Amino acid sequence: MTAFTVNGRPVRHEGEARTHLADFLREEMGLTATHIGCEHGVCGACTLVKDGRPVRSCITYAAACGGAEIRTLEDFRDDPLMTRLRAAFKDHHGLQCGFCTPGMLATGYDIVTRLPDADEARIREELSGNLCRCTGYAGIVSAIRAVLADGPHPRPAAPARAAQIGPAAFGGTPAPLPAAAAP
Repeated sequence: MTAFTVNGRPVRHEGEARTHLADFLREEMGLTATHIGCEHGVCGACTLVKDGRPVRSCITYAAACGGAEIRTLEDFRDDPLMTRLRAAFKDHHGLQCGFCTPGMLATGYDIVTRLPDADEARIREELSGNLCRCTGYAGIVSAIRAVLADGPHPRPAAPARAAQIGPAAFGGTPAPLPAAAAP
């Protein structure tokens, strides 16, 4: 059993060790904003935020997420910066079919909060792991540049979440540590 949080909610993965995080989120939690494209970590459609950094959920095992804080696009619904980023994607024509959009938004959010002085070349470099077959990237890059131009967007502090991951987070009692592991 692996315990972690998804969008602030404590969850447990009790399935097979080889279950990818993207599959767990979509099939077991019903969170479908995380898209699956290549299943090889190449296209970036499955990009989400794990412990504050973008990761490819199609090559991340759910069982390897013990104690992690996972955020999918669904969790950014009320985030002011993500709201601005989504509006910029719309205003700068960074959307077409929408398949790559969740991964692009997760990566764009990271760029805006981590690289406040990023120029076009750096934005393109950061986006290089996200494929878009529709837009040609110009609108996406323009959208991210527009949000960067709005001013500094420091990485927000982690939201107040369940402080404990493990049995107590699910109403159980934590098991005592074996004598060899006790402090």
